[in-house]
Amino acid sequence: MTHDFSLSRRTVTRSALLGSAALLLGAGGRAHAVSRATTEGPVPGDAVLALPAPTGRHPVGCRPVYLVDDSRRDPWDSTIPGRELMLTVYYPARDVTGLAPAPQLPPQAATWFGRIAPLTPLHLPAAGVNWGATRSHAFEGASPLPGRWPVLVHSPGGGDPRGLGTSLAEDLASHGAVVFSVDHPGDAAAVEFPDARPHREDTVRTTVLRGDPRDQPAVARTMIDARIADLHHVLDRLGHAAELPLPRGLAETLDLRRLGVYGHSAGGSAVTEVMYEDRRVRAGINLEGYLDYPPSAPGAAAEPFPVAADGMDRPLLLLGSEGFDRRQELDRSWLALAALSGRWVRRARVADANHWIFTDYAAMLPRLQAAGLMTAAERNALIGTVDPTVSVPEVRHTIRRFFARHLAGH
Repeated sequence: MTHDFSLSRRTVTRSALLGSAALLLGAGGRAHAVSRATTEGPVPGDAVLALPAPTGRHPVGCRPVYLVDDSRRDPWDSTIPGRELMLTVYYPARDVTGLAPAPQLPPQAATWFGRIAPLTPLHLPAAGVNWGATRSHAFEGASPLPGRWPVLVHSPGGGDPRGLGTSLAEDLASHGAVVFSVDHPGDAAAVEFPDARPHREDTVRTTVLRGDPRDQPAVARTMIDARIADLHHVLDRLGHAAELPLPRGLAETLDLRRLGVYGHSAGGSAVTEVMYEDRRVRAGINLEGYLDYPPSAPGAAAEPFPVAADGMDRPLLLLGSEGFDRRQELDRSWLALAALSGRWVRRARVADANHWIFTDYAAMLPRLQAAGLMTAAERNALIGTVDPTVSVPEVRHTIRRFFARHLAGH
């Protein structure tokens, strides 16, 4: 059974330590080239990865959206006068005839992702993959389907580009939701902007993260603090959707009385605190993100987020993976929140899975393994042993069912 949606303070968390970031970059945030493939881009014969198709009845449209928060400077680079953000909006479309599917990652961002990804703790292949060739199942330029749709805001894991949440966002949109997926520049591996600016000579901005944020509490603090501020700005701008550069007619379909948030890892931490602070958010899903501050010094105690200290009074799902190796530490903050929140907070885990099962890696990494570009042990350390024919439908169904229940029309 499918579920169709159309039926009816800034804080820091140790989830920053979980994100896909922890990059080992050279000066200026640019990754050191490590092979011919990463310096020259894809070559003939490189593997082309595919994403599972959406399961809903609606075709899906998409569009990149550029926003600037002029009220604050960039948290990673004080020379940038305003905080720039890139989003992708996914929405039910009226018709996609004659349109081509959009790429999972914009072309220049994909090139830089291929250079950076091998240097992360994920140890993705340094060669043999054409990251820019993966297509989504959403069509840029599609006209929106008229209606009144619930709105979801998505924040990816630390260091992850928003494109790694494409499969889930498309599936939600195909069942009748509008999803705004948010990149966090300076944190995300690579963010592609529509043009250059005086303060930014390149159209691509790469991550400034170096080393492991677990060893850098101040860096972790900046990352999560920035994400929470980014999400507050997006929610505020959605309140004036007619002023946003959205596809014609889409603003009129947004039902902000049915507003939800979801995020993975650092994104899960950020959306949970944003939900606590902003009562416009009716429901949220935290995909394996901590809810306490990282210790400021070795041996110091973790300090709970305000949400974990006070409890939640709206529906929140804490969804984790069975194989997560920092599960005991995660449970400390999750159990504290659940104890204070009663029926409002529910916890669940995906069996035989690991931390990145909530991203597009769930479908992509088994293909890398089959192509001989990743070992079974490497794949299992990231997404677990569960087959994508099991994990992808389970994660999609769990998230879709939760939002369908709590954001149902009245």
